[in-house]
Amino acid sequence: MPKPNASKEYKEEIEKKFEEFHKTRDKKLRDELIEEHLYIVDILSNKYVGKGIEKDDLYQVASLGLINAVDRYDPSKGYAFSSFATPTIMGEIKRYFRDKGWVIKVPRRIQNLYKKINVAKKVLPQELQRVPTIADIADYLGEDEETILETMEASKVYTPQSLDMKYSVQKGENAIDLAEIIGEEDKNFDSVELKDLIEKSKERLTDLEKEILELRYYEGRTQVDIAESLDISQMTVSRIEKKILNKFSLEFDRSADK
Repeated sequence: MPKPNASKEYKEEIEKKFEEFHKTRDKKLRDELIEEHLYIVDILSNKYVGKGIEKDDLYQVASLGLINAVDRYDPSKGYAFSSFATPTIMGEIKRYFRDKGWVIKVPRRIQNLYKKINVAKKVLPQELQRVPTIADIADYLGEDEETILETMEASKVYTPQSLDMKYSVQKGENAIDLAEIIGEEDKNFDSVELKDLIEKSKERLTDLEKEILELRYYEGRTQVDIAESLDISQMTVSRIEKKILNKFSLEFDRSADK
């Protein structure tokens, strides 16, 4: 989502500002970079106007996502800031919808492209003999990378339960959603048994697994967002997440047998 009609000189100037800010963390530069990229907030927040949310509230949520993106962006990674900022802002919007308990019907445009993306994810590994990148999927579908990324993220925002991957662990014969367990820990802090069980499960995790657990289930961030933050692939995040769930499952099974 590059700035409309931005010149080559302007883009180079912005890149230099990001490089300097990444080194110095200068507050003035930070404010300038935020101001320069508010257009992304306008574009993304306007997509959800009229969906039962006040425009000002939505703008504030999206602005918070932009601020987080500016603070966390590393220009040395080689991707454009807009490609990094878009999923970060969408992640903030997703959390806002989830906290409000709202699920919004997915627009047909996003539904159709999302289905095509899923087909590409199945076809391309066989053709390429490797996990396809966003660029691979975009090329296969004749779309630009940011459209693919935005569609993947927007789909999760609109339907956080149905389009995002839902994981569960077993406790005896009952399947339990890990996200729900984490939520219960917050709501029922006096439930010593549940809190102890979660803490015991966490002790089995590596430092990286603990970080991903924190980002995924406590902060509600997407696998794409986490992968970019930790400089690893989304596939790696997915594999580690499954390891986390297996460790939780083991602890729950032990508890059920006692």
